[in-house]
Amino acid sequence: MTPIVQTRSVTMRINDATLVDDIDLSVSHGEMVAIVGPNGAGKSTLLRLLSGDLQPTLGKVSLKQADLRSYSPAQLATHRATLSQHVNVTFPFTVEEIVRMGAGDLSAAAARPLVNAAMDEVAVGHLRHRQLPTLSGGEQQRAHFARVLVQLTRGETLNGPGLLLLDEPTSSLDLRHQIELIEIAGRRARNGTAVVAILHDLNLAVRFASRIIVIHRGGVVADGAPRQTITNEMIRKVFEIDVAIRYHDDGSPILLPQAMTPVGS
Repeated sequence: MTPIVQTRSVTMRINDATLVDDIDLSVSHGEMVAIVGPNGAGKSTLLRLLSGDLQPTLGKVSLKQADLRSYSPAQLATHRATLSQHVNVTFPFTVEEIVRMGAGDLSAAAARPLVNAAMDEVAVGHLRHRQLPTLSGGEQQRAHFARVLVQLTRGETLNGPGLLLLDEPTSSLDLRHQIELIEIAGRRARNGTAVVAILHDLNLAVRFASRIIVIHRGGVVADGAPRQTITNEMIRKVFEIDVAIRYHDDGSPILLPQAMTPVGS
């Protein structure tokens, strides 16, 4: 299958630090991919390279078979949508105004059904007139997710299935809204969107993704189905903990957090 996004020997260096080291990967239509790894492994840097926010020191990133650098910012916004890890808004925009920003230059009348649908899907419709800075962290994150969904929907109307990039999208969410976000992303993937998310919770990554990419010290150390990647050996090597793993009937792994111990303790 033709990939939506692909990297070839991508490396990112800043001064003497190598943040991403010679990574080759591709993500195709309809894939749900989780990127996992310890702090400082290079996950967010890799996502920013995939989004076009950063340019690699070496190598190439392609989006829909074209060099990512060939897209103007306006063009890029109609092919990929990104939910960043930290989005700080201090101005008193309402939730509805924030979500409306995802529609770009669409008229108010054309944007309204997209905005309403996204707010309903993410369950922030009742907050539409609230000013964003007055909301909890989780509510703000859901509002920004609705904005990103509007951008994605508009872009896919113009250009077909695109790329949805999520950087720790569940970090401020309670358990219910974590699961709802996963289900929303899954619906997008079933319609052909390629979804890539950075996740810290390995059990959530297993539930979210059909494919997990493990990043360690800037490089890919595992890439495959959850059962292939989430192993005792990998967790010991990459995360430096020992853990008990059980398995669902379908073979997907379950990590038991209460049984985790640091290596050497």
